[in-house]
Amino acid sequence: MRIGVLTGGGDVPGLNPCIKMLVSRAIEEGYEVMGIRRGWAGLLEYDLEDPETHAKCVYPLDKLNTRIVDRSGGTFLHTSRTNPGKVRLSRVPDFLKPTLTPDQEGPFDFTPHVLKVIEHLGIDILIPIGGDDTLSYGERMHQEGVPCVAIPKTMDNDIFGTDYCIGFSTAVTRSVEFIHQLRTSAGSHERIAIVELFGRNSGETSLLASYLAGVDRALISEIPFDPVRVAEKIMEDKRSNPSNYAMVTVSEGAHMIGGVPVEFGEADAYGHKKLGGIGHILGEALKKLTGEDVLNQQVSYLMRSGAPDSLDLMVAVNFANVAINIIKSGERNRLVALRNGTYTSVPMSTLTQGLKRVDVAELYDKDNYRPKVRHVEGKPMFLY
Repeated sequence: MRIGVLTGGGDVPGLNPCIKMLVSRAIEEGYEVMGIRRGWAGLLEYDLEDPETHAKCVYPLDKLNTRIVDRSGGTFLHTSRTNPGKVRLSRVPDFLKPTLTPDQEGPFDFTPHVLKVIEHLGIDILIPIGGDDTLSYGERMHQEGVPCVAIPKTMDNDIFGTDYCIGFSTAVTRSVEFIHQLRTSAGSHERIAIVELFGRNSGETSLLASYLAGVDRALISEIPFDPVRVAEKIMEDKRSNPSNYAMVTVSEGAHMIGGVPVEFGEADAYGHKKLGGIGHILGEALKKLTGEDVLNQQVSYLMRSGAPDSLDLMVAVNFANVAINIIKSGERNRLVALRNGTYTSVPMSTLTQGLKRVDVAELYDKDNYRPKVRHVEGKPMFLY
């Protein structure tokens, strides 16, 4: 049996240990493993007629060439936000452009080409490692007859069907560390400190980091905020602090009442534009409303950089073990998951059956813009 493994979407700590364990277990079971570079782009950009593209897109993985990959963060297979089912004209590989007619503008569905590549490579089953977007195309592959076993990863921990995704714990850990480190500058200069954290649709990473770091106010993606009210609250916090400073976190997807998230650039293959800048907008508003100096820090990619913490390392290697066990059992179209503290799997289609967002009523005080965690009995370890 030949397994194809790829990583798509944003990188997170834990991907390399996951791949290493997948390869190790697969080889022990007598399987072959092919590493697909740059997510789904590796299959899209594989030119069947041009051998020079082959090693750039796919190559065999073994215990030797994955021996030390777990010592670093990110993904050595590289990643992209490519969706072969929706390719913009500017992203169509040159060798595929002759298949288009002049009047076509896209986006284009090159799934038939991807299927030919998979058949050519002799791949029997795919293991995509990614978030909603990457895994949604994995579900498309299954519908096209390609067996898949998916592994969830996203620092937002927002994949429906699993309590946990690779990368979340490290992102929270990094965020708490940076928030505490920023207190020295905020306190020294007696300023309002704003920390902008990743979180497009789900504010869970920001909320949990704020809860654990004990920030004064936390603005999340799910609840639009009133800058005037935030200014009033943050000044109360600053005046009551003997060191005369205050801390507020904001998810990148947060926005003011009546506004929209701050997006920029061209939308990717899944329709997402880049987010970022709400922290600076909030900072300008607070400075105007309060007259106070503001210290503004975007943590952004530092949240997902470096090696995984012990929890992400454990989940990553265990998810890999579960995936190989699923393959060995003969099951297909499964999403590896953690549910109620137990390693398990669910149908891949589960990830499209709902949205995973912060339980605002249980975990957030929307009137005072701060975490409100009171009843944790019966909740998963990370509260949602």
